[in-house]
Amino acid sequence: MNLTIRILIGMAAGLVLGLLVQWSGVSADHFLRAFVVDGLLDAGGDIFIRSLMLMVVPLVFVSLICGAASLGGHGNMGRVGLKTIGLYLLTTAIAITIALVLALVVSPGEGAGDGIETTAFQISEPASIKDTLVDIFPRNPVAAMAEGNMLQVIVFALLIGVALSRSGAAGERIRGFFEDLNELMMKLITMLIQLAPYGVFCLMATLFTNVGWEEIYKLLAYFLTVVAALVLHMTLVYPTLLIVLGRLNPVTFLLKMREPMLVAFSTASSGATLPVTLRTIKERVGVKNEIAAFAVPLGATINMDGTAIMQGVATVFIAQFYAIDLTVADYLMVILTATMASVGTAGVPGVGLIMLTMVLTQVGLPVEGIMLIIGVDRLLDMLRTAVNITGDGTVSTIVARSENELDLETFENPQAGMVVGVK
Repeated sequence: MNLTIRILIGMAAGLVLGLLVQWSGVSADHFLRAFVVDGLLDAGGDIFIRSLMLMVVPLVFVSLICGAASLGGHGNMGRVGLKTIGLYLLTTAIAITIALVLALVVSPGEGAGDGIETTAFQISEPASIKDTLVDIFPRNPVAAMAEGNMLQVIVFALLIGVALSRSGAAGERIRGFFEDLNELMMKLITMLIQLAPYGVFCLMATLFTNVGWEEIYKLLAYFLTVVAALVLHMTLVYPTLLIVLGRLNPVTFLLKMREPMLVAFSTASSGATLPVTLRTIKERVGVKNEIAAFAVPLGATINMDGTAIMQGVATVFIAQFYAIDLTVADYLMVILTATMASVGTAGVPGVGLIMLTMVLTQVGLPVEGIMLIIGVDRLLDMLRTAVNITGDGTVSTIVARSENELDLETFENPQAGMVVGVK
C-alpha cells in the first residue's frame, strides 16, 4: 500500500473518531476525551510535527549549501534567484487579486452582523519594512538556527555555498562532505514520513473532536468564499503557469504532489511539511538539487498564496461587516501589503492572522475584526497551507525547467520516488 493511501486512511479514521467523540457529547473530563483524545492522540500529533520540524533547519542548511555551491560555480545564482522570487511574488499577487474579486462578487460580510459578536483583540505592533529587511541578515547564525529563523539560515547557507564554489580543492572536499550529509538527510526523511499516517490520524482526531461547527455555520458565506478562491487558484493558476511557462502536464505534477499536500493539510504548517515537499520535488518530480534546495525552502518562507487569499476575502468581509467602504486605492494597497507581508513570515499554523493585522491597519479597518473569523481559521489554515506548498513546488518546477535542471524522465514516471509500506 503506497504512502498516499495510508495517509488518506489515517485522515479518514481520525476524522470519524473525532466526530464520534464530539457527537457523543462526552464531557471534557471523560476518560475517552481526557486521556485518549486530548492526552494520547494529542501527544501523538505533537510528536509527529516535532519529528518533521527537527529536520527543517539541518535539511535546509545542508541542502542549500549543496545547491548554492553548484549554482555559484556556474554563475547562475543571480538569475535563478530573480526567477524564483519574481514568480513567488507574481503568484501571491494573483492569489489576492482572485480573492478580492470573488469576495466583492459574493459579498460574504453583508448581513453577517446579526449572528456574530465581536470581542476585544490585542496584538503587538507589526515590524516595519526596514526591520523586516534588516532581520533577513543574521547577526549570529547559530542563534538563527536555534530559533528557526529560516530567512537568516537561508542567507547564511547561500553565503557558505557560494564561498565553497570559489575555494578550489578545499571547497570541493568540504562540498563532498555536505553532499554525503544531504543524502543522509533525505534517507532520514524517508524514514520519518513512514510515520505520517499515524501522525495524521492523531491530528485529525484531536482537531475534529474540538472543531466548532456552530462557528462555521455562522460564517458559512466567508468560509465557502475562501475555499472557492483557494480551489480556483490551485486548479487554474498553477496549471496555467505549468503549461505556459514550463510546457509540462499539470495533472502529472499535481498527482505527484499529493503526499506533501496531505501532510500540509494535516499539520497546517508549510515549515513542518518542508522535508516532505523537498523530497517530493527532488525524487518524484525530478527537480535537480541545486534548484530544489534553493527554491523550496525559500518558498516555504516567503510564498504564502493561500494565506494571501484568506487575507483578501477577510479584508472584504470585515469591511462589509463594519459597513466601511473601501476605495480602489485601498484594494490596491491590500494587494501590495499582503504580497509584501508574506516575506519573512514563518510557515507555522495561524501566522495568517498575524499578517492580516498588517493588511487591516494599512487600509484603516478595525483589527478587532479578526475575532470575527478566528473560529473557522484552523480549518481554512489547513486548506491554504496545502495551496502554499503546491505553489512552492510549481515555482521550483518551472524554474528548473527554464534552467534545464528538470529530469523529464523522472517527472513522467508515475512510480518515481514513491514510498511504499512495509509488507
